Amino acid sequence: MAYTESTGWGCRCRSASARNNNSILYSILKSDSLVTLRQQSCSCGSTRRRGVLRTPQVTCKAASAVLVKTLHFVKNVPCFRELPDDEQLMLIRSGWAPLLVLGLAQDRVDFETTETVEPSMLQRILTGASERQSEVLSGQNRAAVGVSVVDIEAIKAFLKKCWSVDISTKEYAYLKGAVLFNPDLEGLRCVHYIQGLRREAHQALNEHVRLIHREDTTRFAKLLVALSMLRAISPLVVAQLFFRPVIGAVNIEEVLMEMFYGK
Repeated sequence: MAYTESTGWGCRCRSASARNNNSILYSILKSDSLVTLRQQSCSCGSTRRRGVLRTPQVTCKAASAVLVKTLHFVKNVPCFRELPDDEQLMLIRSGWAPLLVLGLAQDRVDFETTETVEPSMLQRILTGASERQSEVLSGQNRAAVGVSVVDIEAIKAFLKKCWSVDISTKEYAYLKGAVLFNPDLEGLRCVHYIQGLRREAHQALNEHVRLIHREDTTRFAKLLVALSMLRAISPLVVAQLFFRPVIGAVNIEEVLMEMFYGK
């Protein structure tokens, strides 16, 4: 396994296929994820509950600092910079949000929110708002009130999961590699190369865990569960929660490109 000091892992692709997950992973998935799935599929109207940051200036500043560090990490991954510019752009657009949340976990950035409630359709009718006015108010409320409490709880659950596992610096680096190199995006030309890089990141993580945590036979499975939780977090939610209170309705992708490419 090729390893570099700056990124924690190298660029050498392996042709060997990734090992299948054993039953331990599925048992952990069941115990850790079923509650979240039930919450997301709940039809009781809880999705109207929304939340905003309690201290937006402080939290958004911390998130911005993590974003800068995250982009610096990506820049220092040799395999990434060897890709065509358009594919780099696709990977950044796909991965910036999960990479940021992973960075929040690594830097132990916690945050508090305060809950508000979006007016229901019945409340709008009783207050005399027309259908058109209701649609406008709904859009305004979403912008002002924040994001769904369910989405906030998903981010917090991921952070707590990482902290409970006590992920090391090297493990975070391997996890970032697994997130960054996403071969499932439409339009990629270097699909097999990117797929090999993700496979190598998973293999390097597995080897590291086996070497350092020999007594913990469930650790690798727990890390994969954390990855699955991370991939379920919406980039739109991350942008609206951590950046919109400060930068407003600015296109976050344009900000990312300016920060990354210095344009």
